[in-house]
Amino acid sequence: MFSPGTKRPNLGQARANLGSPATPLAENRCSDFDNSVPNRPSTGTPAPWAPRLSVLARLPTVSKNEKGDEIDPIKPVYVGEFPQVVRDAQTSSQPKGDTSISGGMEKGTSLAWIICGNRLFVWNYVSPVASVKCIVLEIPSNPLGNEDNDRNDGNYWLLSVVNWDSTSGRTRKGVKCLNSAGIVLCNQKTRAVLYWPDIYSEGEYVPLASFASSDKTEVASPFNGKTTTPNRKQQFPRHRSNVTGLGMFNSMIASAVPNSQYVCIALACSSNGDIWQFRCSPSGINRVKVYQDTQGLTLQGVAGGQVVRSKGYPRSLIWCFPHQSMEESNRQFFLLTDCELQCFNVELSHDINVSKVWSHEIIGTDGDLGIKKDLAGQKKIWPLDVQVDIYGKVITILVATFCKDRVSSSSYTQYSLLTMHYKSGVSTELIHERILEKKVPIQVIIPKARVEDEDSLFSMRLRVGGKPSGSAVILSGDGMATVSHYYRVSTRLFQFDLPYDAGKVLDASILPSTDDGEEGAWVVLTEKAGIWAIPEKAVVLGGVEPPERSLSRKGSSNEGSAQEERKNLTFVGSMAPRRASFDALDVEDKQNAVMNMVARRNAQDEESETLLGQLFHNFQLSGQVDASFEKLQSSRAFERDGETNVFARMSKSIVDTLAKHWTTTRGAEILAMAVVSSQLLDKQQKHKKFLQFLALSKCHEELCSKQRHSLQTILEHGEKLAGMIQLRELQNVISKNHTTGVGSSHSISESQISGALWDLIQLVGERARRSTVLLMDRDNAEVFYSKVSELEEVFYCLDRQLEYIISMEQPFGVQIQRACELSNACVTIFRTALHYKNEHHLWYPPPEGLTPWYCQPVVRNGMWSVASFMLQLLKEASKLDTSITSDLYNHLELLAEVLLEAYAGAVTGKIERGEEHKSLLAEFWNRRDVLLDSLYQQAKEFVESGHQDISGGAGGENGELLRKHSSQLLSIAKRHECYNTLWKICCDLNDSELLKMLMHESMGPNGGFSYFVFNQLYVRRQFSKLLRLGEEFPEELSIFLKHHQDLLWLHELFLHQFSSASDTLHFSALSKDENSISEAEEGTDLRCVYMVPKLQDRKRLLNLSKIAAIAGKDDETKVKRIEADLKMLKLQEDIMNVLPSETKQDIGERLLCPDELIRLCLEGKSPELSLWAFDVFAWTSSSFRRIHKNLLENCWRNATDMDDWGKLYQASITEGWTDRITLQNLKHTMLFKASNRCYGPQAEIYEEGFEEVLPLRQETMEPRTLKDLSSSVESILMQHKDYPEAGKLMLTAVMSGGLEDNAREEDSPTPME
Repeated sequence: MFSPGTKRPNLGQARANLGSPATPLAENRCSDFDNSVPNRPSTGTPAPWAPRLSVLARLPTVSKNEKGDEIDPIKPVYVGEFPQVVRDAQTSSQPKGDTSISGGMEKGTSLAWIICGNRLFVWNYVSPVASVKCIVLEIPSNPLGNEDNDRNDGNYWLLSVVNWDSTSGRTRKGVKCLNSAGIVLCNQKTRAVLYWPDIYSEGEYVPLASFASSDKTEVASPFNGKTTTPNRKQQFPRHRSNVTGLGMFNSMIASAVPNSQYVCIALACSSNGDIWQFRCSPSGINRVKVYQDTQGLTLQGVAGGQVVRSKGYPRSLIWCFPHQSMEESNRQFFLLTDCELQCFNVELSHDINVSKVWSHEIIGTDGDLGIKKDLAGQKKIWPLDVQVDIYGKVITILVATFCKDRVSSSSYTQYSLLTMHYKSGVSTELIHERILEKKVPIQVIIPKARVEDEDSLFSMRLRVGGKPSGSAVILSGDGMATVSHYYRVSTRLFQFDLPYDAGKVLDASILPSTDDGEEGAWVVLTEKAGIWAIPEKAVVLGGVEPPERSLSRKGSSNEGSAQEERKNLTFVGSMAPRRASFDALDVEDKQNAVMNMVARRNAQDEESETLLGQLFHNFQLSGQVDASFEKLQSSRAFERDGETNVFARMSKSIVDTLAKHWTTTRGAEILAMAVVSSQLLDKQQKHKKFLQFLALSKCHEELCSKQRHSLQTILEHGEKLAGMIQLRELQNVISKNHTTGVGSSHSISESQISGALWDLIQLVGERARRSTVLLMDRDNAEVFYSKVSELEEVFYCLDRQLEYIISMEQPFGVQIQRACELSNACVTIFRTALHYKNEHHLWYPPPEGLTPWYCQPVVRNGMWSVASFMLQLLKEASKLDTSITSDLYNHLELLAEVLLEAYAGAVTGKIERGEEHKSLLAEFWNRRDVLLDSLYQQAKEFVESGHQDISGGAGGENGELLRKHSSQLLSIAKRHECYNTLWKICCDLNDSELLKMLMHESMGPNGGFSYFVFNQLYVRRQFSKLLRLGEEFPEELSIFLKHHQDLLWLHELFLHQFSSASDTLHFSALSKDENSISEAEEGTDLRCVYMVPKLQDRKRLLNLSKIAAIAGKDDETKVKRIEADLKMLKLQEDIMNVLPSETKQDIGERLLCPDELIRLCLEGKSPELSLWAFDVFAWTSSSFRRIHKNLLENCWRNATDMDDWGKLYQASITEGWTDRITLQNLKHTMLFKASNRCYGPQAEIYEEGFEEVLPLRQETMEPRTLKDLSSSVESILMQHKDYPEAGKLMLTAVMSGGLEDNAREEDSPTPME
């Protein structure tokens, strides 16, 4: 059937498989057809129109209901049959001999269509068959434009769907059904065009029609109205038209016109080089020829004196960007000719304009641009079709080349794919530049295929975008689909073919994936056998070079031997091109990942799993284990851990089993029966039996000690199964409530569809169906309740697709109701899992480092998505009925509780595993605070506005009402350490006893809630209350005060720790940390923010420190240090008084370091500041003087420069100073004063004197330092410019100042007073 051999198998044996559970039941398929075929024999070969085709009888006999893994992974999967109305039309048309059937698939809208007779059937091929809505459109009686209606013209239809819903470039896939779409239908031969503005609107639409004639005039029918009655059908005018000279339409595309209702344009290209435009609107169809190609078509020769144009070109039209927004006023499309790829621009305005943008030669003499022609043996090249990827970046062209072997003189056709993309940095607006380049070398599909005629070649179509990534599908006109897949330096093909009684393949498309940026598996639409999917594994594992060298069903014309066939196969593998681009490597990596997934289960795993299944089956029958542990251990069943473990896989197969008695044709009605609950309970009993088997066989003990993750996975399957059962019960309750609300006249399925939980079930089931093509023929709800192990997908859909479950367009009350429904489902699943775990806690492995499934990111994000949406509703619900708002509040409170539990479990797991958890913890805290603070604020608003519905009370003071409202919230906040909410509750209740109780109970790390309370009091500057409260919590208070030194001394004085209090006060007085106190929280009065202490405040703290030191009887050194610091503060005040106002403003009340003060003095260049610099040095420490020796030397140089020693020397010579007069005059110099301040008998210095750092004379230095020219005051003076003349005066001033007592005069500056 697939990749057929030279001989088709006998169909006689296949008839015994009519009951194959992989297809719909026979009674559902045949009951409507039995009476339509008179005298149908009960046995024998089925009639060609029989509903049970041979292809369906040849499906695998293994039931995927029992075990999906046993399905052959390299076989296509039967997705589903046609809607019943299509089957009826096929059955009624075939006995009449009407075999003209056209069909196709629209990738963007997931619509499939079939034309059977004079009716067009359109349905969503992704939806389950049971719930699919098939739209039937009547084609007018004479759509072909001539009275002699040829039946064969029915095979030549082109159809385009215009999606009126697509308002954005790329909408999320698979979550929103198509609600509004128009259809443009065109006959290739007659050029007749039909237009349905909206096939989803109410009423029966009559299409608009437009016909063509040989004189190129337009014949259009008016739009006669939207609805008709059954007894009055619209009749279209019959126009005799002769379109022989116009040529066939080869391709058609359509696009909506922005800012217009039900207005679109369609573009079609014909074989004579023309491009026709059809402007379709509810008022009519306007047909205009917008372009005629006179250059892009190659002349093929001269016949009878006339130029013969290239037959069949241009071939294809395709939009450059398939998913462009409807808001865009310009779109571009590609036109494929016989030698070029041309790009056109369309202005989608009132006056639609089509203009050529650029062209690129794909067949010419330059092989770098595309395909090089005129090679040896090359006779002719046909570009057959072009496709663009979903991003509009990669262009793929299907090419056929007619060649002749010069050695054997045999002719053959070579098929290849030319893949191109835009050149980087090249503007697409420049016509004459090379726009495109090869993305990868040309990929040869079949190097030597049979020679086909041109009609067969032109019937081939190309499709791109499915899985595996980078694969393509080639559709032949006679009904075969071939998947081309480049893998590991070779091209592999997977051919999908059908028996001739099943018809041909009409079209191929892809399953739209629910994940952005990735497409789904390939699907094909057949003529009679329904829709099939080709899994990715089938292409990767089953892809080979087919024995018959052709892309069509005709087979090979060569009759070579089997040995030559194998030789050719080897040749094909060696001829395949090697891709050297990074994109190709990425594709290969993805395909390798698929192969690795397949390889993860080796033969040993299969053997172990089979053995485990047999042992468990025997245990179910006999209750005996029979040395199962030893047998499984010898089969190495305990080697793998996690989900690949055979025990975990067995558990998964138990909970994910598909029921045999669930069918696709019963749809949502199965949920009205007890079959769902019964099946889930059966699974639960079997899973419990499996756990008993593990315990009795001692496998549980082995798993618990060596494969903890596997055992955790097995028990989580039990949790999910219990959660699914409870979810089913919840759905039953909701269904009954809806049924009661809408009345008995409504069906159960209608009432269920109105609920949010039902919509969620549909989304999750749809996502599972698309990710597993084996389930495509199943109903969404059936898949949902069967895939128990994937219960996390519920939360994934809540996170990614909540806007489609709860629409902002719905009434506000309905939004609240649906949000509460989803919240209840989340809480039910979570609590059921916890309850199961508590009941079976003895079965669980040690929990260290294991994170439960309900604490995973996908679950947390899903619940947060619902919770954040409910928060928004809660803010907007103040004007609604109290009962509705209170119900929303209660549901949100419960959801917040389980969400915070999930976060707590996730954080615990990361901490136990030693992983980085700061980001997760920050996310936890942020969402916790948002939820609980919002809930508490809402509770306060209820109380303040007199609402009493939450608590159920009727009267009483607001304080008691608030206490009742916030009791549950208080418990949640206490458990998850939401201290801000606890603090607000205690403050609003004004309950100090509750506050103290919470402080005792919330003894977390670093002080816990007590630290938070102390900090709040500190921010509010309620210091006395803080210290009094701290008497009851001494340890917590000590932790808090370690970070708040400005209050620690008070606590130490209270404890009579005077020495410690003195140290604390001393440290606080000299501290420069301006952020030592916590900033005020949001909402706190800014006047309460702590200010930086002034110098007077620091002096006050130092005086207190001195008093505490004396009271604590500390040593004298400590008191002297405090006094020195006091003098330093006095120095800073004096220095600040003489500085410029700009400098004082920059410094402010900031405490300056000693070196900063000294530099300010040096920059001041005044005698007063110069002397104060030495005072600063005097009241620092000896270590500071040693470290800053260079700065001290600069102070001496600055002091020397304060006097004009040259003038003093000249005065002493001129006036003839005596020693007394000299000494008297030198006392006024800065050198004398500085020497007296540093070296005088009465000099006050802290710790060691200046002599230890910088002596006055060089002879007092040790010999080893004589080489240092600046190691004394004398050496510094020797470097002065006036030293050669006035050196004696300088030394006299220095030495006299160091020896004289009370050298300062009364009028001299005395900063230390």
